Order: sequence, then structure tokens, then C-alpha cells
Amino acid sequence: MKTFQQITSSKNRVTKIGLQVKKHLLLILVSTLLAGCALNLVTGRNQLSLVPESELQLMATDQYDAFLSEHKVLSPNNKEAAMVDRVGARISNAITKYYNSQGQQSVIEGYKWEFNTVDDPAVNAWCMPGGKVVVYTGLLPVTQSESALAIVVGHEIAHAIAKHGSERMSQAMVQQLGGMALQVAMSQKPQETQNLFMQAYGIGSTVGAVLPWSRQQETEADQYGLIFAAMAGYNPQEAIPFWERMSNAGGAKPPEFLSTHPSDETRIRKLKQFMPEAMKYYSQAK
Repeated sequence: MKTFQQITSSKNRVTKIGLQVKKHLLLILVSTLLAGCALNLVTGRNQLSLVPESELQLMATDQYDAFLSEHKVLSPNNKEAAMVDRVGARISNAITKYYNSQGQQSVIEGYKWEFNTVDDPAVNAWCMPGGKVVVYTGLLPVTQSESALAIVVGHEIAHAIAKHGSERMSQAMVQQLGGMALQVAMSQKPQETQNLFMQAYGIGSTVGAVLPWSRQQETEADQYGLIFAAMAGYNPQEAIPFWERMSNAGGAKPPEFLSTHPSDETRIRKLKQFMPEAMKYYSQAK
């Protein structure tokens, strides 16, 4: 029969082993996070990036085609779809020209732009890696003009070019899959990986809640979205009345400190701060 001292010693050994295992796992996680950090050429900040852009673009092509096959896509001859195509072409051409002129072709490497309009009452739009864009018809009564639509399209493209979706998918992979590499996750947990991708880019409504943009990501998308729209010759000042309309249509919202999105007041205030820089690009594009 074990003595009290022996039992205590045994428990201590188990506890020590458990702490060592936790420490080892923590070191692995920290190493994974450090190894996965990369400098973003658009925003100039380091981001967690466990998901290669090339693989994300392949996933995007498959998911984009699947999404379009399951929704009513408006014909290019449709007046609203033609406007979306026109806005998309002007912004994507301006972005491509700008980053090529800066010697930063890698920012849009692999991009094969596509713009589609789906007949859906949701007030929504999104952009996948590789420039795969969808605008919902429910957004157009709120934008009300081509210039305001350009603000939204610029904002969504900015999320993709700044690799925000990759960043939050990487964060979710650390939380839910222990930092598992994408190729391993796709082979061992294909449904979970697909769901994370769909959630990260705000696509569909059957895979659970969309992973939230952080306030920093939203602010970055506002800033660079203004610039992208301005580069294409759209007046960035249209952003202010558009977001005021969005604010009026939004209903009750949580306080900013409880939300991952900036409050409407903060967003509009920062847009006004970004406006002088955006107007410089607008003046050059005119």
C-alpha cells in the first residue's frame, strides 16, 4: 500500500509532466505564430499568414464557381450588372496599373478579376482572393449611385488585397485546428477547412457566423478602399453620405468597445481624416 508521501510524489510527477506538455505545446504554438508572420506590402504591418495566397486563390476559384452556380446571376446586359462590371473594370485596372508602376506586382500576383451581380436582397458584397467579386442587388438601393458603389467595391477589394481574409482564416486555424498547415487541414478536415474559408470571406449563410473583421482591418479597408475608388476616377467624398445611409439603415448597434467594427461615428470621422490623401489620387485620375 502506497504511503501518503508516495501518492503525493506521484501526483507531483503527473502535474510536472502535464506542465511540461503544456509548455511544449505553447512553445510550438508561439513558434508557429512567429513563423507565420509576414510583412504586408499594402498596409506595412506584420500579419499572421499561415495560408499561402496561391492555395487560397485555388480555393477561391472553386468556391466562387460553386456560389455562382447556386445563385441567380444577372446577365451582363442587365443595367445593374453592367454598372457593377464597369465599376469593377475601372477599379481593377487602376489597381493593376498602380502596383505595376510601383514594382509591387506581387501584391496582385495571380489575380484574374471577375465581377458578378447576384439577385439577392441582402445588403452585401465581397471579394475573394484573386479578385473574385460579387455584389448583391440588395446593396444597390443603398449605394444609389455608381460612385457610391465604387466606394463599396473598393472597400471589399481592399480587404482581399490587404489579405484580411487570409489573416482571420489563419487566426481561426490556430484557434480551431491548432495551427495545422492548410494542405494538412484540407486533407484531414476538409469540411472544417471549407467552412473556415467561407466564414473568413463572408460567403453564404449556411456555414455558421461570419468571422468578424477586426476594427483595424475595417479601418484599413476604408482607407485603401477610398484610394482605390479615387484611383479609378470616382469621387471618394461619396463615402460619407453612403456610410450615413448605412448608419441610418442599420438599427441598434452595440457600443464600439463591444464590437469588432468601428462605430458609425468613428468610421465617418476616420474617413474624413483619410479624405485629403484620397482626393490627391482623385485629382490625378481626373
